[in-house]
Amino acid sequence: MSAADTIATTESPRAETSERPHADGLKRDAFLERMRLFGLCSPALLLVLVIMVIPVGWLFYLSFLSDEGTFSLEHYQRMIDSKSYARIFRTTFEVSILTTVICVLIGYPLAYFLAQLPSRAANICLLTVLLPFWTSLLVRTYAWLVLLQRKGLINSWAIDLGLWDEPVKLVHNLNGTLIGMVHIMLPFLVLPVYGSMKAIDKDYLKAAANCGASPTQAFWQVFFPLSLPGLFAGALIVFVLCLGFFVTPAVLGGGRVIMVAMRIADNIEIFFNWGAASALGVVLLLLTMGILYVSSKLLKLDRILGGGSHT
Repeated sequence: MSAADTIATTESPRAETSERPHADGLKRDAFLERMRLFGLCSPALLLVLVIMVIPVGWLFYLSFLSDEGTFSLEHYQRMIDSKSYARIFRTTFEVSILTTVICVLIGYPLAYFLAQLPSRAANICLLTVLLPFWTSLLVRTYAWLVLLQRKGLINSWAIDLGLWDEPVKLVHNLNGTLIGMVHIMLPFLVLPVYGSMKAIDKDYLKAAANCGASPTQAFWQVFFPLSLPGLFAGALIVFVLCLGFFVTPAVLGGGRVIMVAMRIADNIEIFFNWGAASALGVVLLLLTMGILYVSSKLLKLDRILGGGSHT
């Protein structure tokens, strides 16, 4: 054995023993850092526990209690057996889907128009999009009730202009509900789409034009695909929010458009049945979580909500 091998053999145990305390110290520092971060986050975690986890857990607990206070699945069984619950869920999803589609058809062109304006003009126009947020949702809903009723302003103006001869029933039905919900939900779609469009580099469109693409081809093949993350995010937000809507369908639907949130309120206010109301809330919550989970798998929700990648 050479002298160098002898020195290496004698020094390697020392190196291992000197590195071990250093590694242990790093692990200890990392553990202390995590504990400090946990301590800083503990107030927020406690708040989430108090206002979210405990109420949802209480909701699940009540849904499994019968009217006599014993453990039972009767509330869920009632939802399976009764056809009225199937109609309510079908109406809820129908209204949510139609509202989302109409918001997309109106909001995407509006967001595109805003994205093409100069920054100063776009900011002024965005105020008109944000203006409804400055008014109470209940006030906006009753304002639509005044506008859409048989002797309201819309019917009166339409008859004066000769658009129709008799008052049209625009409220207390699905039409009135959709009009009110689209008005309330539209900003939630316009803002994400507008943000996604403003993030698109205009050099992509110039490159497409240099390659011989017409403006229409450049829009559909370059601009539109790059704006899809914002469109998907806005549509998902609108759809999920519509699932739990209560005030607008209750006022503008006139009792003819019954959604899940309205049935939950009836179970509590009229029948005083917290178990049935909790079961409906649990099912709606699970359906919403299922939709978000499927969306995250099919549409890569993390990229959508993060604005997507334009590379």
